[in-house]
Order: sequence, then C-alpha cells, then structure tokens
Amino acid sequence: MVVRQHRSGSGARAVCALAVVGVMATAAGCSGGGGDGSAAADGQGGAEALDAVHRAAAVLAGTASGTGTTAVAGVGPAPGTTAGTAEVRTAMETAAGGTRVTIRGRGSYDFRSGRGRLTVVLPKDAAGEDEHRPITELLAPGALYMRNRGAGVPADKWVRVDTTTLADGNLVTGGVTDPMAAAELLRGARRVTYAGRTVLAGVPVRHYRGTAEIGLAARGAGPGSRGALTAAAKGFRTDTVPFDAYLDDQGRLRKVRHRFSFANEGPPVEVVSTILLFGFGVPVSVRLPDGRDIYTGRIRQR
Repeated sequence: MVVRQHRSGSGARAVCALAVVGVMATAAGCSGGGGDGSAAADGQGGAEALDAVHRAAAVLAGTASGTGTTAVAGVGPAPGTTAGTAEVRTAMETAAGGTRVTIRGRGSYDFRSGRGRLTVVLPKDAAGEDEHRPITELLAPGALYMRNRGAGVPADKWVRVDTTTLADGNLVTGGVTDPMAAAELLRGARRVTYAGRTVLAGVPVRHYRGTAEIGLAARGAGPGSRGALTAAAKGFRTDTVPFDAYLDDQGRLRKVRHRFSFANEGPPVEVVSTILLFGFGVPVSVRLPDGRDIYTGRIRQR
C-alpha cells in the first residue's frame, strides 16, 4: 500500500485516491448555520464558548473530571458526565475543480472503548456508470479495518490500516473521520465564537464556530487518539482546521463539521467532514477481525 502525503504537491489526486487504500477513488474525476439567538442574550462570551467546546471534547473522550450530571446552562457538560455510546451519521464531501463528491456513512460508536462500526456508501464513479458495494469499516484506537474493499481483496477478508502511519491520521483516509478523532480535534480549539441557538433534528442546540490546531489537539488527546493526531499534525500542510460544533443542553456534542484544505499545483482541494451524534446509550458491540481474516496481499488502486 502506498501512503500519499497531504503536503503541497499531493493535490487532488491524493485526496481523491483516498490516500492509502483508494476508498475515495470514485472521486478521481474531481481533479479535472447560523442560530436564531444571540451570544449576548444567551450569556455566552469568548471564554465560555471555548470552555463549552473543550468540555464537550473531554466528555466524549471520557476524561471529564469530578462528579455530577447536570450541565451548566450554556457552558457545557458538568464534570463527570460521560457520553458512552451513540449512533452516528457521517458525510465527507470533496470539492475540487468545480466538482463535488460526497461519501456517506452510518453506524454506531462506543466512546469508552474507542471502537465503532460504520457502513460507508460510495458515490458512483465520476462518469456515473459504476455502482459500488457499501464498505464496512471498523474503527479502533490506532487502526482502521475495511471489508468489501474490492480491487483484488477477497470478499471475506478485511484490510487493516495502522492509522498512526497515515499522513492524515485517518481524518479523511477512510472516507469517514473517526468520531473520537473528530471530538479530540476540539481539544485544539483556540478561537471560538458563539453563533446562537438553533434546532438540530428536533433537539435544541448551541452553535459554536472556531478553529482548532491539530498539534495542540494531539498533545491533549487521550492515548487512543494521540498517535493518529500526531501523524496528522506532521502530515497536513496547515495545522489549523476551521470547525462548527453544535452542543445540546446537556453539553453533549451533537454535530461537528471540520473543513480540511489541501494545496497543490492545481486547483485547491477542500474536504468537509460532518458527523452527527444521536441515540446516546445505544448498545454497541464491535468485534475486531482475527489475524487470519486480515488480507496482507497487494491492493490495487481502482
């Protein structure tokens, strides 16, 4: 497998070829919410907004300290609150040269173990002719497992990728940003503003906008995410990632959108990764493949 760097010069081909294993190869042709309230009315200043985002990240990562279960209104979850498990919906949109391609996923995630199971649906090829079987992805600390990978991989085998070796730390490689990594990125938030209240899938939420630094997030991340984020901090051309985060009245992260950019000789490539969290407390069981079920042969690019 060939790891393509996300630095200047990799360009649209690197992103559209989905870095390591070609999950986003269907995008190969791409190379050719404000809220209804005010920050002042809701009592949210810059420091409070930054604290709310940091607390939400800590809760999902299971590192919030102290005791208690009641959120501080408008600020974030009380210390000791844990998110546990959640259902997940994802979307990853790549834009380059006027073409947009979106990869979607759905499944569930256990933030206590850092494991999740997602079904990823690829779009048609750029020519609109080729349908693709959904890819099953298992997410675990430091690893990504994929089945129905295609391109020479037996149907009953899994492909395993060490995410700590990826130039992007699996923030975009699998077509899905690991929900834990997405939350841990918020630990690197430096500038956050409160955009007001809105409603998301029937749930009242507070909307925050800001930028996060990958290197800062890596230094504060838990053991399960630190290696991948450290790799991403070295692999991306820029360390700064703009984001939008939506927290419910319990201070739990309900939605987060990150915008990644890649510079190259041709048109710039933008990747927007969105994660929705709901159904907290849903049972999640993820069994990782045995060694005999891992494919170790050559993987052909699509």
